[in-house]
Amino acid sequence: MITIGQLARYVGVSIKTIRVYHDKGLLPEPDRDVSGYRRYSADDAIDLIKIRALAEAGVPLARIRDLRSATDEDFQRALHEIDDELTARIRGLETTQGRLRRLAAGHLSPLPTEVSAHLEQLTRWGFTPRWVDLQRDLWILVFAPHPDRAITLFHDQAETLDDPDFRQLFLDYDHAHDLDADDPHIDDLARRIVEATRRRYGPDEPPELDAASEIPALIQGSVNALSPAWQRLDTLIRAQLNA
Repeated sequence: MITIGQLARYVGVSIKTIRVYHDKGLLPEPDRDVSGYRRYSADDAIDLIKIRALAEAGVPLARIRDLRSATDEDFQRALHEIDDELTARIRGLETTQGRLRRLAAGHLSPLPTEVSAHLEQLTRWGFTPRWVDLQRDLWILVFAPHPDRAITLFHDQAETLDDPDFRQLFLDYDHAHDLDADDPHIDDLARRIVEATRRRYGPDEPPELDAASEIPALIQGSVNALSPAWQRLDTLIRAQLNA
């Protein structure tokens, strides 16, 4: 029979940890000797080694307590479940590590590779740096809460820009930033965008986020705030599409 201090040194934990395990019901408290000291047996040491191994593997203490009374079959099943959970956690940590390394390398945009490549293509097509930066920020805003839906919207826009006529409309939208809000070119551009949109989608609605999402309004509000001309252009387009 050994004391709590001897048990702690033998197993490699602190006395405080053993007392926590007692309080949590993981390790039964042994009987005390005539002097009032706890005395531990070899079985206690074995139990403590098992508890420590599970705790170091990341198993919650409450779950360890349940496993103490499990059958061998249930214990093995639980260990496999824990192993699967750890594997998932490792993959998540590796993903996080990859993102941190990309951030450290200066890649601040948490966007899929194809989106980043598309943004580089915008520059080659003649879009202004202001427009490219705006698109990057807006896609980040969409992908953060809605990654699955965002990729559908992105593919739609990418396909649209592959059409030279549509691309020119976007380029004209980009360069309309510096126009006066009452410039007649804005009316003409709005008309051409509405006609092209109807040709592309027909009676169907363009793909969009969930109707309850506040992201589209937030995005359009951010865009409109950058230019009075863009704000009027958006107003004209919406009015004509809803007419």
